[in-house]
Amino acid sequence: MQRKHRGFTLIEIAIVLIIIGLLLGGVLKGQEMINQGKIRSIAKELDSISVAVLGYRDRYKALPGDDDKADGRWAGIAKGNGNGAVGGDFNSTTTTDESNILWRHLRRAGFVSGDANATTLPLNAAGGILGVQSDLKNAAGTLIPGMSVCATELPAAVANAIDAQLDDGKPDAGTIRGFSQSAANTPDLDTAITAYTDDGKALFTLCKPV
Repeated sequence: MQRKHRGFTLIEIAIVLIIIGLLLGGVLKGQEMINQGKIRSIAKELDSISVAVLGYRDRYKALPGDDDKADGRWAGIAKGNGNGAVGGDFNSTTTTDESNILWRHLRRAGFVSGDANATTLPLNAAGGILGVQSDLKNAAGTLIPGMSVCATELPAAVANAIDAQLDDGKPDAGTIRGFSQSAANTPDLDTAITAYTDDGKALFTLCKPV
């Protein structure tokens, strides 16, 4: 006897397609919520670090990291040279650079949380680092005069949204500057970009004045 093979009805196929659509919609919505959370968190982090640096300067009449009286104020804490500028790149892992010492000063003063003796740089909400330095420069000259705070490892959508919300959305103009990265946590300061190109892989660094 020949067996009859029952196929799916149009209603059953429609139900399956609806379920798949709902699942995909949920995934996309979830990803968008994650990105929005990162955008809010990183924007807040950049502002809070600016407040911390300015608060330290107001309290101690010196810049964190550059403070040459810090070792007398807190036992076992390195001091800066007191020349009025924070030496070293914002992403420096060299423990004697003032841009690295800065975090020990801010933590010991209570302006940011964390182990005051730690020499590691704080992480941002995207998994990159946060850093501060004086006079952000490239080979052509100064990009941001004075103190600036930077966040690395930002996906294009996150970097673009933060720049658009806090400035003009243009990486090569305005008060916030955006840079592509030549390596992890390392911005390419010498190559100007005009847009945050989203190819699914590119990561960016944002820097803004304190």
